[in-house]
Amino acid sequence: MEVRLPDLALKRIFSFLDVFSLLQVSQVNKDWNRVADSNYLWRAHSLQRWDCSNITDRHLGAFTWKQLFLHQRRKELRLSLAQPDNFTYKITKNTAYEAGLAYLSGNSFTMDEQEKSIICSVSPKKELCAWDVQEGTTIWSSPVQKFQFSNLVTLPQMHLVITEDMSKMIKVWNCQDRDPLATFPMPETCYCMEAHVTKDGPFLMVGDAAGDIYTFTLPELRDVSKVTAFQCAIVLLRCSPDKKWVFACGTYSCAFPQVFLAEDLLRPSEGSAPLSTFLPHKFCTTACWNPKMKNRITLMSENDRGKKTEIITFDLTTRNTGGQTVVQACEISRFQLAPHLKCPFWIGASDGYLVVFPSGPYLLLFSITGFLLQRFQDHQTPINNFWADALYVLTTSEDSVHLYLWEEGGCPPYLRSCCHLDNTWRDHVPHGCASYFTEAVTPTRPCSGVKERLSQSCSLGYDGETMRLSQGADTTSPCGAKASVQKQYSLPRGLEALATLRKPLVPNSLQTGVTGLLGSGSRLGTTP
Repeated sequence: MEVRLPDLALKRIFSFLDVFSLLQVSQVNKDWNRVADSNYLWRAHSLQRWDCSNITDRHLGAFTWKQLFLHQRRKELRLSLAQPDNFTYKITKNTAYEAGLAYLSGNSFTMDEQEKSIICSVSPKKELCAWDVQEGTTIWSSPVQKFQFSNLVTLPQMHLVITEDMSKMIKVWNCQDRDPLATFPMPETCYCMEAHVTKDGPFLMVGDAAGDIYTFTLPELRDVSKVTAFQCAIVLLRCSPDKKWVFACGTYSCAFPQVFLAEDLLRPSEGSAPLSTFLPHKFCTTACWNPKMKNRITLMSENDRGKKTEIITFDLTTRNTGGQTVVQACEISRFQLAPHLKCPFWIGASDGYLVVFPSGPYLLLFSITGFLLQRFQDHQTPINNFWADALYVLTTSEDSVHLYLWEEGGCPPYLRSCCHLDNTWRDHVPHGCASYFTEAVTPTRPCSGVKERLSQSCSLGYDGETMRLSQGADTTSPCGAKASVQKQYSLPRGLEALATLRKPLVPNSLQTGVTGLLGSGSRLGTTP
């Protein structure tokens, strides 16, 4: 006699399966197929892999979470198998950008293959500009402003851009209307801004030169709270992946960094200070939250005049003691870099136990306890930009771009080299120009500020996927003056793209293994 388990029991059992096992059990019978295809299970897998907590069933429309998951994984497979021959380029003239770059396109998780990749930037004419990377054209620009912009962040989920200018005025733009949606005059210069969407709605956090953290709603710029964190300027703000914690760092030689409970900044209680704790390490130069273990943060500190660099990892928790909630930071590991390694400007993390950072032309992967696990030398010149998330690591130098992919589950070889793009299109740049890479742009923030002027750009693109790259060039004017320029790239959905694949590729040997992931009857193609 056949025994049929209730759907709730099946759903609970299936929740322990990985993606491939879930695809397999869906083929047993109709009942298992119906339960295994449920949005509940596939949303859980999506949340585990990507930061898509703001996506709802309404955003999906007629699509299911399973379809969205498999669609995103197809994009990742194509990207991981990219070859130099799969990149195209185009030259775009009469563009000029300086200051920051930020990704402006809509939601990163979409089934719309035709959605444009849009970057927002600032021109020397004191204009805010939106640039279609694929077409290489400016699609919107603000009126000329009285003061030059000094800071820029975006909130792609809402298609918003937040700027600060030299008069300390914060403005919110939708890159459609002529005038800003809202403005707010700041009493002090802002050194860092963070924009995020939480369960309580979209918000902006600002750290200023007086050591205060301001929290605003978006797009109204309604002042929610003001907290004095330091007696010195705040130079670094980092919100955790689950939006529960906010890391703040003052001028690195003056004070211990602090971690605040974000809820207390978003919904402050009158007469009580927000919950926070100090991380007992001065000289913090940079920090990163772990994308998988969302309460874990890794700091890099430098002291003894740069002769000693330490990497320290903390776990954050809340405890109820005597009827009061307190925030605790537990140091779980630390190690010191070898003296011959330069102190990195950036650091990334993965799976809770791995940290990655550049040093000269090398990309180094360590365990959080200090074991060197991998060393990559895919650049001939020092790495001048770096970006990492839960899926990818991107490095750039003056001569090339390189993309790495984290192995799932933190298994050896941990980090896999995917594709390398040399600056081989310099032959297509007009005579008298020298081209190089300087800037990588992600959907959340630029890796570094744009300090040079772009007088001519070369964009790599493809109309079938979302990887894009644009290149700048140094030119010499007729009077002999040198106009400075930089290279820009936008990385794709969740990474924003360097370039885009001209055709999908999967080696024959991998075709069978990915059929279940891609769907029956699907073929990605074969390598030459």
